[in-house]
Amino acid sequence: MPTLQQSSGRFNRPEGSSPLLSQASPRRTALASLRGMEADPHQIADSEAHKQRRHRLIGIALMCGAVASFAVLDAAAKYLTGHMDTLQVVWARYASAFLLTLLISNPLTHPGLMRTTRPVLQLVRSALLLGSTLFNFLAFRYLQLDQALSILFSTPFMVAILAGPFLGEWIGWRRWLAILVGFAGVLLVTRPGYGGIHWAALYSVASALCYSFYIITTRVLSRTDSSETTLFYSNLVGVFAMMPVLPFVWSMPDSWFLIFLMAAFGAFGSFGHYLLIVGHRLAPASILAPFMYTQLVWAVALGFLIFGDVPNDWTLAGAAVVVASGLYLLYRERVKGASR
Repeated sequence: MPTLQQSSGRFNRPEGSSPLLSQASPRRTALASLRGMEADPHQIADSEAHKQRRHRLIGIALMCGAVASFAVLDAAAKYLTGHMDTLQVVWARYASAFLLTLLISNPLTHPGLMRTTRPVLQLVRSALLLGSTLFNFLAFRYLQLDQALSILFSTPFMVAILAGPFLGEWIGWRRWLAILVGFAGVLLVTRPGYGGIHWAALYSVASALCYSFYIITTRVLSRTDSSETTLFYSNLVGVFAMMPVLPFVWSMPDSWFLIFLMAAFGAFGSFGHYLLIVGHRLAPASILAPFMYTQLVWAVALGFLIFGDVPNDWTLAGAAVVVASGLYLLYRERVKGASR
């Protein structure tokens, strides 16, 4: 009679060993290897670095989606400012966004929605966004879409300067160089000094200042408050701050299309700012800020489709430089994440 050791491999085991222990040994080996993996600090560090890199790349994608939404919002605002007072357009932007927010997320369905650990900073952040929106819409009355936005694109410089002392997020010389190259692309589009620039550019400068501090406060609040809470306060402060001035500037829209546009374009603002809030929760502000340049591409396209602004060779060349600088920043983030 053949022994167990001479039988098929399924029943082979050393003499005197327990079948139960023999069958459980692969599982024990796997568990032991997993424990060893968990105890390895190098593998833990690699896993954490991979997670951080993935979060930063997702944050960059969200930032690009946010500025695309903002480009649609700005194009709609420029169109509406040609038919009604700018303050009425600002109110419509916040009113439509606030109503949309109430449908999706409100204090009744989410009891802790308005609970914040930093109420003063929430109000300051909302006021900064309101100021940036107001100055930006005023600039649209006098400047072309790409001209106004090109000045607003000085924001990454301001954010990069402010993110160090306020957030402790210092950037290296390569990212500084990429920001400078991207801004040079913006200058190719606008060519300041070539034929002069309108005085309304000061509105865009004020908008850029407000927006820079808005991004910094967004990053600070993302550490303590939820994205829904921050977005709710933004729309709440905006709509109630504009209510007192609305009776003095109100004029009835003369077409159903204008009414539809007033109701719809706030949705693009809410969606864009939600992406912006979530993006800053995943990645530092100094990394996300340069990708704001991609909004120029959308502005040129919408300016051509809606207002008939044909981009010239300088505009196309500048847009190419802007896109190239953004792609380089994305490449540097991948390389730094891999080396980390």
